[in-house]
Amino acid sequence: MANITAQMVKDLRQETGAGVLDCKQALEIHGGDFEMAATWLREKGIAAAAKRSEREAREGIIGSYIHAGSKVAALVELNCETDFVARTPEFNELAHDLAMQVVAAKPLYLSPETVPAEALEERKAFFQAEIEQSGKTGQVAERIMAGKLQKFTEENCLLLQPYIKNPDLTVGELVKQKSSAFGENLVVRRFARLEVGES
Repeated sequence: MANITAQMVKDLRQETGAGVLDCKQALEIHGGDFEMAATWLREKGIAAAAKRSEREAREGIIGSYIHAGSKVAALVELNCETDFVARTPEFNELAHDLAMQVVAAKPLYLSPETVPAEALEERKAFFQAEIEQSGKTGQVAERIMAGKLQKFTEENCLLLQPYIKNPDLTVGELVKQKSSAFGENLVVRRFARLEVGES
């Protein structure tokens, strides 16, 4: 059995956001293998987050970010289950970082489910014209359309965007990780982005 040091536990905790005891247990189960322990904790966290997602999140805060020069700003409503979590510095930092994400990445929608049908149809018509112009037909054209629509939602839906502070994570994955760390259901309810001169 590998000797599990406090530093190993600390590193794993920093990487995954999981609790100290969970990190120690993961390292013990996987014989000190950092990557396997991290994967196991993520899978465990995602399963736990899925259970938590059924619980109601009625508390929370409005996170804000105003970019240098005061020309661009964003507000994000981030909800949790208890006022206790809503008041923690970590929760406030997450709400601030999400507002910063909105300023930097300019999402139009929260998730694929919130994209209006007419906006999606308009985008499909635009892509269809592009595909026809390229001369592609049949299954190739269908695959191109599916790829373009997927890219459109990933670029324009906040929860699918790569997180600006760690592009290996989407914003949705970040929220699930934090949900696991807080032990509560976290929900990004809505956001608004303002830019001087934009209507």
